[in-house]
Amino acid sequence: MVQQADSIVQNATVMASGMRAARKSHQPTPREVISWLPKNATPEQMDSAIQLHIKPSAIQWSTRPDTLHLPGQNPGKSFHDVSLPQYYKESFFSKDSLFHPELPGGRLGVSGDPVPYTIAGDNFFTSLLLCCFILSVVACSQSRRFIARQAKNFFFVSHDNYTTITETSSEIRFQIFLVLQTCLLLAFGFFFYTQAYVGGTFVLEPYQIIGIYSGVIAIYIALKFLAYWFTDWLFFDKKKNEQWLKSLLFIISTEGVALFPMVVLQAYFNLSMQSAIVYASIIIVFIKILTFYKTYIIFFHQKGSFLQNILYFCGLEIVPLLFTWGVLVTNNSYLEINF
Repeated sequence: MVQQADSIVQNATVMASGMRAARKSHQPTPREVISWLPKNATPEQMDSAIQLHIKPSAIQWSTRPDTLHLPGQNPGKSFHDVSLPQYYKESFFSKDSLFHPELPGGRLGVSGDPVPYTIAGDNFFTSLLLCCFILSVVACSQSRRFIARQAKNFFFVSHDNYTTITETSSEIRFQIFLVLQTCLLLAFGFFFYTQAYVGGTFVLEPYQIIGIYSGVIAIYIALKFLAYWFTDWLFFDKKKNEQWLKSLLFIISTEGVALFPMVVLQAYFNLSMQSAIVYASIIIVFIKILTFYKTYIIFFHQKGSFLQNILYFCGLEIVPLLFTWGVLVTNNSYLEINF
């Protein structure tokens, strides 16, 4: 502490002597003031020394007449004259960014082509697909016994046409989640198809477009469940109706799981649209074959009414599917920007 105090006093003495010498000659510059301080001086000490020895002087405007005017013309008026009209002080270029470097002047050069929108570059949809994958893996690991039991009993033909499958609340929630995931993945698939063959310019944002697609597909699935329930309630007994609704829920859940690789490959690995259409068509046709098989086993196996099963399947499965496709295509015609 004693050595530090001695050094401070010594530095202050040196600085004071230099300041007195500077006062006799002229007002020092900031560089000269800083040179008087010791090398270990802090920025605060430098600032204090500059404020102490450098005093701003009053501005002395020139009183000499302006001689830079045309011969035979009156001298120009001073810019500092407060009685001048506003148009003397402002010019056409007074607010131009080139005369004011402190103002943002915008981007120079020619703008390039904008980067097209992709699902891979969207953080929200990437997070959504990642969450769907994680939740599906966790749910499948927790309900693997239920899935195995459902798959085993799907192709099992009982003598009384009814197989009791008890489902817990968590298993029902798991299937409902997979149905909602199916709606989302089908919406993604139709969005990819629209970008490839219809166009990518819409009056709404991609979030709203995919949300509308998902809503239309969710309404289609809900109405299909309602139509199946009402038809089976009229023509078949309660047990068969319940068995079919459980099987239909399992079929739609399986469809969403099967479509997930196609959406990921299309979004992040540039899978060709032709390959994606072939993949999705195979999955949808296979799902419809399973649906046709299950309706025949449950409702028409004992009666041997194969033709009735075809009419039942076409009326409640094929016609609503084609109608939903028409709604989505018509919806695109209203949402797309036509130049």
